[in-house]
Amino acid sequence: MTETTLIRAVQPSDFSNWKPLWDGYNAFYGREGKTALPESITNTTWSRFFDGYEPVNALVAEQSGQLLGLAHFLFHRSTTTLEPTCYLQDLFTSENARGKA
Repeated sequence: MTETTLIRAVQPSDFSNWKPLWDGYNAFYGREGKTALPESITNTTWSRFFDGYEPVNALVAEQSGQLLGLAHFLFHRSTTTLEPTCYLQDLFTSENARGKA
């Protein structure tokens, strides 16, 4: 029997489990060590998820109480539609969860 994976909005209490995923995402793009993002960017990004005036949103994948992945997205205006456009900003899955159903 496979465990259910829950996709849900990130919660303020998720920070300590979200941060390793965020760090892994950034490392994939070469942003680690001397080229790592400043903590101020990480902290501001995190706070934007919970600010109703910010268009930045975050989802996480959770299984058995562990976060396995993240998706950050935002809605913005467009010159070609009246409705907001959804833009996928970041997408990352922990290495041990990749390739699983």
